[in-house]
Amino acid sequence: MNEKREADIIIVGVGTCGEDLSLRLLAAGLDVIGIESSLIGGECPYWACIPSKVMVQAAEAVWTTRRASLMTGIPGVKPNWAPVAERLRWITGGWKDSVAVERYNRRGGTMIKGRGRLTGPRTVAVADRTYTARRGIVIAVGSKPFIPPIPGIQNVDFWTTHEVMKMDALPKSMIILGGGNAGCELGQVLARFGVDVTILQAGDRLMSREEPEVSETVEATFRDEGIDVRTRTRAERMEVRDGSIAVALSGGAEITGERLLVAAGRVIDLSGLGLESAGLDPKARNIEVDDRMRATDGIWAMGDVTGKSLQTHVAEYQSAVIAAQILGQDHPPARYDAVPRGIFTDPEVGAVGMTEALASHAGIDTAVALKKLPLTFRGLIDGVDRGFIKLVADRSAGVLVGATVVGPRGTDMLGMLNLAVHARVPIAELKTMIYAFPSYYGTIGEALGVRRGLTTVLDPDYRGVEALDCLKKQGGH
Repeated sequence: MNEKREADIIIVGVGTCGEDLSLRLLAAGLDVIGIESSLIGGECPYWACIPSKVMVQAAEAVWTTRRASLMTGIPGVKPNWAPVAERLRWITGGWKDSVAVERYNRRGGTMIKGRGRLTGPRTVAVADRTYTARRGIVIAVGSKPFIPPIPGIQNVDFWTTHEVMKMDALPKSMIILGGGNAGCELGQVLARFGVDVTILQAGDRLMSREEPEVSETVEATFRDEGIDVRTRTRAERMEVRDGSIAVALSGGAEITGERLLVAAGRVIDLSGLGLESAGLDPKARNIEVDDRMRATDGIWAMGDVTGKSLQTHVAEYQSAVIAAQILGQDHPPARYDAVPRGIFTDPEVGAVGMTEALASHAGIDTAVALKKLPLTFRGLIDGVDRGFIKLVADRSAGVLVGATVVGPRGTDMLGMLNLAVHARVPIAELKTMIYAFPSYYGTIGEALGVRRGLTTVLDPDYRGVEALDCLKKQGGH
């Protein structure tokens, strides 16, 4: 039977941002239909952000006991994956979204399970059912793992993050294809639980989109922990041999492992969405949107499909922009000059805005200060052996355009720097603040030269403040 129904808004793809937008609009009294082919909430609560950080926390606890044993002489714990697997099942609801569906419907929404396809600028079909939007359609279908076309990979039972999150027992060895955020986070987790880990990175360094100092620090840590990091190395072919996965590498070498994790990034797939029926290009790399997230009249897009960022917090930010548009509320246009990035390795990486290279490429006359965390007071107290704070400033404007923190709770330390970049707080103003001592965020003050006298006690060769001294005292937009 061909079912037809109308609603104010139809949201195609109810991942994290799709659910957020739905709940915002439902709270305002709108009639909303959500269409989702997988689990409500998308990757984040089931396969990515949340469960991966559960794994990171467990691995951090294991490593903390080992550090404690070095300091106190008390033996560390023997890691056991079973409690971690059980906690992952609990926090993901057993990879079922029944609670989310019930919440969605209870708030007044209509959840349709299936793949949505636009059949016009205001209509969406799911199988033989057609839905019409009175106000408009929002597309938020996310992205999917990129599977590189390596000869033989189709014959290998490889894993993505989905399989890793659901594993009840650990493999003895794991080959990880990709040295980005996911590959690095999961690689360190597995290694700390006793798995023999090899990370293959085709590029020159791990986390290649971040500052070079990030890669140097993380790679050195990984090698100290026994992780085999191979940069400038491509997998050229693979096969199953004697129960293991054999991977032939560029340069002629070969490695074998019990399991293969593909963490080579993600891709946007616009095929099958019927975008052409609304005047949009189905062959584009992503859906182009303006600074109000509009793709065309009556159609918005948000999240991964916009190509702006593949991060949950950016998608949620875009949800707020769209909600304001639909509800007739004020909201500044979308901007992406102060997007925070977190990589939850140990040491933890927090970054915001431009790297030094990107700022220079953009024609900004940069001033750069890099403060080593072990040569700060809190770093000394905690026995931190690696890490840094890097500040990238615009000389003419006297403000920060980017910052990176590598160290304990690096993403939490980022909060103040995120605000400084976003609000264009003059560095001269940041120097007038009182910073709590001894705290990690206070080390930002040390990097800025707030405690210039005391800073030279631990770090007499630090010259970062001199680069910042010559900046103009003004700031702002």
